[in-house]
Amino acid sequence: MEPSIGRSQPFASKFAAVQHVLGGTLQLSFVLHRSVIAFHFDSHILPLPPGHRFPIGKYGLLRQRVAADSRGIELRVPVPASEGELALAHEPGYIADVLAGTLDPARQREIGFEWTPALAARAVWSVGATIAAARTALSDGRDGGVAASLGGGTHHAGAAAGSGYCVFNDVAVAARLMQAEWHRRHRALLQVAVIDLDVHQGNGTAAIFADDDTVFTFSMHGERNFPFRKVAGDLDVGLPDGCDDATYLAALRPALAETWRRMAGRPPGLVFYVAGADPHEGDRLGRLKLTTAGLAARDAIVLGMLAERRIPAVVLMAGGYGHVVDTTVDVHLQTLRIAERAQRSWAHVGAG
Repeated sequence: MEPSIGRSQPFASKFAAVQHVLGGTLQLSFVLHRSVIAFHFDSHILPLPPGHRFPIGKYGLLRQRVAADSRGIELRVPVPASEGELALAHEPGYIADVLAGTLDPARQREIGFEWTPALAARAVWSVGATIAAARTALSDGRDGGVAASLGGGTHHAGAAAGSGYCVFNDVAVAARLMQAEWHRRHRALLQVAVIDLDVHQGNGTAAIFADDDTVFTFSMHGERNFPFRKVAGDLDVGLPDGCDDATYLAALRPALAETWRRMAGRPPGLVFYVAGADPHEGDRLGRLKLTTAGLAARDAIVLGMLAERRIPAVVLMAGGYGHVVDTTVDVHLQTLRIAERAQRSWAHVGAG
């Protein structure tokens, strides 16, 4: 059965109808004018020792795969986040320690990387990519709607410390910066939601926004996976080890409905979708058993819901630690392709 949200027309069915109506040359023209803008920063290489578990090479492989067939996806290079932007979500002392290389060994171990100048550089470029994607998603004109970073989703970083391969929390920085810029332009509050479907709970994001009712955090994750001490967000759904496609999707649909119900009085004007590949059955760290098709259904449900409601969305790749790196890249690329279809659907609704 086609995934759907509530009484809305299923996303894939709607997209098929758009294809049928537009047809041939007109469809191609439409697609070329509604690309997903995807920001990348993989030229900032993080040298790691042999055998390190973090798959740093996946980012370059993903960009290469997109560049080889970039229909509907336009690659761009962002600018790095500034210290002032980072300070919207992080303590100045922690920012200074990361940039200057004065993190003590214990804090480096918690992050999972030894400090190098390349680590600091990559961290600020990663946040910059998410900021750029958020600005693009919120922009007027043909670029607005759905935008992406080929990285991001560093959701374990808290205000004063990094953790779990996350140095700075890109979502938290970008959310607060977009709220400030939106208020400056419109003199109105921008409500934000975070839909975090990485297999690991977004503890850093939950902690940063714990007392902030302008940002709703929803995380669905492996209950027994890292972090082992969870930080309660606005809505958390813990899944058992070995969770399969059917169990996962059966949990996702009501959780999204509950998210929407709780935000009905103040619906979000921007959503960050943390679309981790690590729930995949081939992931070394995931402990869940979703297939590639199951993850496609997950992405279609989330992005279809946002497109139908015309909520600008930032899509982030987040985790993915496959036994075979190409499998992880396949899942990330699939997410981008579904985002590209959502962008077309989002635009079509706006044109109607």
